[in-house]
Amino acid sequence: MINAVHPALVFMAGALLIPLLKGKAKSAYMLLLPILSFMNLLQIPAGSHWVIGFLEYNLTLCKIDRLSMVFGYIFHIISFIAILYAINVKDDGQHVAAVLYSGAALGVVYAGDLFTLFIFWEIMAVTATYLIWARRTKASSSAGMRYLMVHLFGGLCLLVGIILQLHNTGSVEFGHIDLDGLASVLIFIGFGINCAWPGFHSWLTDAYPEATITGTVFLSAFTTKCAVYALARGFAGTEILIWIGAAMAAFPIFYAVIENDLRRVLSYSLINQVGFMVVGIGIGTELGINGAVAHAFADILFKGLLFMAMGAVMHQTGKINCTDLGGLYKSMPVTAIFCVIGAASISAFPLFSAFATKSMVMDATAKDHLTVIWFILLFASAGVFHHAGIKIPFFAFFSHDSGIRTKEAPLNMLLAMGIAAFLCIFIGSFPGYLYRILPYPVDYAPYTAPHVMAQLQLLFFSALAFTLLMLSGIYPAEIRAINIDADWAYRKGSKAFMWLLTNPMSKFGAWISRTVFDVIPSALGWASRNPVAILKIASDSLLLKFAVPEKRDEIRRRIQREKEIYPGDIIRHWPIGTRVLWAILFFLAYLLVNYLSGVKQ
Repeated sequence: MINAVHPALVFMAGALLIPLLKGKAKSAYMLLLPILSFMNLLQIPAGSHWVIGFLEYNLTLCKIDRLSMVFGYIFHIISFIAILYAINVKDDGQHVAAVLYSGAALGVVYAGDLFTLFIFWEIMAVTATYLIWARRTKASSSAGMRYLMVHLFGGLCLLVGIILQLHNTGSVEFGHIDLDGLASVLIFIGFGINCAWPGFHSWLTDAYPEATITGTVFLSAFTTKCAVYALARGFAGTEILIWIGAAMAAFPIFYAVIENDLRRVLSYSLINQVGFMVVGIGIGTELGINGAVAHAFADILFKGLLFMAMGAVMHQTGKINCTDLGGLYKSMPVTAIFCVIGAASISAFPLFSAFATKSMVMDATAKDHLTVIWFILLFASAGVFHHAGIKIPFFAFFSHDSGIRTKEAPLNMLLAMGIAAFLCIFIGSFPGYLYRILPYPVDYAPYTAPHVMAQLQLLFFSALAFTLLMLSGIYPAEIRAINIDADWAYRKGSKAFMWLLTNPMSKFGAWISRTVFDVIPSALGWASRNPVAILKIASDSLLLKFAVPEKRDEIRRRIQREKEIYPGDIIRHWPIGTRVLWAILFFLAYLLVNYLSGVKQ
């Protein structure tokens, strides 16, 4: 028996009390939640805990091992930092959603079975959507709805896969899953949607820039990293992930270069960095998994730092586009310094965090002789330095002077950025502390002369290329424009589908309804009033088409006369002999049917 509660419970139960508190008491309470949760986590030993029976199966609500602990540590750290950053927001709904979202992320990484994981997975989707809607703009409302629809679809794939997996194996335990059937493919896709795989990625670049300033910091930390954890737990060594990750690392560079919205640039950069993690998971070796997990740990910090820096700029100026900013180092020098630290970290400068983590994935790629993948990741490394390491701080703080003069960011924002910046430098300077908590023993030294020199050459030549492009005027100009991405398909496709439903399809449906329920019954009712006259009109109409010209006028007059007197005198048109004939025919048909049924028996 352990003297602790489930790691997610402190956050999720604690979130419900936030609206009841006011002022400094609320701020202190919110900051205390991740601290108390972390202290609670340290009391839980490795192994499976809180196993409950459900129907005929056992659900393991909490499973502690080295893989889950790494994500648990960093989720607590970033939760504290993000709450500190958001502490002055006057929106209890946003605070509750953010804390619930953090707790649900912890529930995912400690879930020992697939059903428990699914429940927390869906809570994450709903609470994250609120952080997008909380900005209360038309764009955020639409983006939030698209985000929710995409993630509900991903959750549906995951749920169907889980049910099929249960049917096939009789177990809901969350462990390694072989990609060998429909069940595993659906689970794989469910994880992949949250991971922002190519083709499934647009929810991220569409929604994150439209979320609230503080909400984006939470969003950048949890959803994709929970997907990285799930892939590392369930699909380590799945080779297709190597190519998916390489594509993720490469394609966002081209979008980020031409993007004007700096938070959208960081969203593309987030996909780029997750690509490195996915490659490491796909390789599946101890070095590859360690590299993926270590880079996820570092990315949460430096990407959070960059989003916080851009959020501070947006908070103080109300602007976030490259074309509207520049020269802010004069007004916001501390924020500019923190932004540069985040940029150096994501670019893998020596003594900064990604230098000690991204290189593990690169080395794992080289050791597996994946030459093409290695060159793709090398290209991606140069690209990320360009669009995140240079573009973000340059256009926000050091480009042309926009003339904006404002105050430095609020103290709580600066403290949050300061903690993240310190950890970025600490991990880069003393990576051994991070290496000790990774899933496997680490036998890797990042600070070797060849590695340092090669990385500095890559960075300096990338900086030189950027400088030459800027001076020559070849560098793409920052313009106010909307770049078309994969979300164009469902943005335009959904409108086309709704147009199809409300125009041609609705008109066709109305015509079918009118024909079946109005025209045909009316015509049959009209014809039933005198079938003989109808047959005569029909026969005359047919005869009219084949009659000689001199007879046509007579036939037309006859048809016109029949229509005018219709239905006429039915008794007159139905003489007694005709009625007797119809009765005889009906009787003969009855006898024939009766005879045939008797023969069949």
